[in-house]
Amino acid sequence: MAGRCFHVAWIFFSLFYLFFLPSHCFYLPGVAPEDFKTGDPLLVKANKISSTKTQLPYSYYSLPYCQPDHIVDSAENLGEVLRGDRIENSPYTVFIMRESRMCNVVCRKVLDKKAAKAFKEKIDDEYRVNMILDNLPLVVPIRRPDVENAVVYQHGFHVGLKGKYAGSKEEKHFINNHLAFTVKFHKDPLTETARIVGFEVKPFSVKHEYEGEWNTKTRLTTCDPHAKRAVTSSESPQEVEEKEIIFTYDVEFQESDIKWASRWDTYLLMADDQIHWFSIVNSLMIVLFLSAMVAMIMLRTLYRDISKYNQLETQEEAQEETGWKLVHGDVFRPPTNFDLLCVYVGTGVQFFGMILVTMIFALLGFLSPSNRGGLMTAMLLLWVFMGLFAGYSSARLYKMFKGANWKSITLKTAIKFPATVFAIFFVLNALIWGQKSSGAVPFGTMFALVLLWFGISVPLVFVGSYIGFKKPVKEDPVKTNKIPRQVPDQPWYLHPAFSILIGGILPFGAVFIELFFILTSIWLHQFYYIFGFLFIVFIILVVTCAEITVVLCYFQLCSEDYQWWWRSYLTSGSSALYLFLYAAFYFFTKLEITKLVSGMLYFGYMLIVSYAFFVLTGTIGFYACFWFTRLIYSSVKID
Repeated sequence: MAGRCFHVAWIFFSLFYLFFLPSHCFYLPGVAPEDFKTGDPLLVKANKISSTKTQLPYSYYSLPYCQPDHIVDSAENLGEVLRGDRIENSPYTVFIMRESRMCNVVCRKVLDKKAAKAFKEKIDDEYRVNMILDNLPLVVPIRRPDVENAVVYQHGFHVGLKGKYAGSKEEKHFINNHLAFTVKFHKDPLTETARIVGFEVKPFSVKHEYEGEWNTKTRLTTCDPHAKRAVTSSESPQEVEEKEIIFTYDVEFQESDIKWASRWDTYLLMADDQIHWFSIVNSLMIVLFLSAMVAMIMLRTLYRDISKYNQLETQEEAQEETGWKLVHGDVFRPPTNFDLLCVYVGTGVQFFGMILVTMIFALLGFLSPSNRGGLMTAMLLLWVFMGLFAGYSSARLYKMFKGANWKSITLKTAIKFPATVFAIFFVLNALIWGQKSSGAVPFGTMFALVLLWFGISVPLVFVGSYIGFKKPVKEDPVKTNKIPRQVPDQPWYLHPAFSILIGGILPFGAVFIELFFILTSIWLHQFYYIFGFLFIVFIILVVTCAEITVVLCYFQLCSEDYQWWWRSYLTSGSSALYLFLYAAFYFFTKLEITKLVSGMLYFGYMLIVSYAFFVLTGTIGFYACFWFTRLIYSSVKID
């Protein structure tokens, strides 16, 4: 566990090697193809056992399964540890390339009361066992009854199932103790080597029988390779009781036409691509609607207003200003709590940079699911390095507000948001630790996260802030009056609370369909790899946040309300409220979580996601409104 503290150094070395060392071609760590000759041993690894009902992963050997002589942990990156992956060697050691075998006995276990209870609890919670072969996850092929010759893949096999004997009303627990593995390979036509392109399993519950006393040479009567007797679904199932259980497996090798480069396509096949296109069309309709409104304001209303105001400068009517020009002496007055606004804007820039660069890497294929844990690792590292832009943005805005204590604002920018998230994460991690789950982040990884935060992110925020504060700020297009004017009473539809809540609906509406797929991939343990769709939706979100904020900001200024700073941030940022409400709706309609700790984990993590979404969308809306106000007030002549 202590060795995990040093995986950060490995990540930095990998990035240096990737970007700075010359090479003709390269593969990311863990995703390079491997050629196997006939007779080569294959290493099957055991991953975590997981359940969509509890969201609490456990290590494979937390259950009394068969164990090898020595349990060896595989090297894990930061993302894998945070996801709860615990990759270890497995007892399935007789996998020989292209040599099919039948009825291999793994071990014989005599369960005590505690072991039987552990199996029953995991069966009740519908836990699945996850394994890996040549970096491919184990799947169970299931035929779809609604589509002919269509197969969907379930990740991992169930620990067991519950059922009743014919004529009995008592429900029993049955364990899947026989595994029929199928390894698919693609043969190189020029050589004798082959590459693995599929790893499937069909689990069975079989009450194995044998004659005489048990020893290492005992032959089973229910499964005999010499008699070519294979296990079928008609066998008597194995109950989970305080009795012996014999674990066995078959392995079959099948040649496949699928090439190694396409082996992940079946895992990533999306059956709902039509819904994704509907999501894009839905979002585009919202953007077109908003764009039409902005175009009408900018090209017609604003052009007319500016022309009228500039003509009135030579007339006596110039003394009777109305509309948004009337508040020109107050529109750039610093808002209350402007230091907090600077902190949130800087954090939002940090988030925007992290997401944009992550999207680019994902589109280029660097963050494939085959690069296990790569997505989360990349996001954490990019967040750390984007601290440079966070400090620069917050310092520039702070100096524009005539702030003088740049060190204080820098420290708040570097600490406020991460500290809040870390506090929530620490509490949730304590809950996971209390459940003895492998999803609990070890102390060594916690130390690595704190090291990344204070050792790299905080200094970069200070560097960016120093650079930003040293640069001269652009002067406001108009001068600010010494005495603030009174804001007149506003109509109900321009009340801050109402306009803020209305402003968040359209940005959320532009992304909520894609949000469904993201939540499904996270909480129902499915792969998400449609980054092309996601990038388009992200661009639509940015445009929607900017346009709705500009529209409502214009209406606000026309009603002679110049307090737009915080309003612009909260208008688009309120979409985070709808995201959290949708997450609650998803919890009660799509998930089957019943345990209190699991529910707390779900809402705790979704609170973090919603908070981050608030900071991101709020910053986008703020900068759009900031650009808009500077543009319109620099276009008119002010005495």
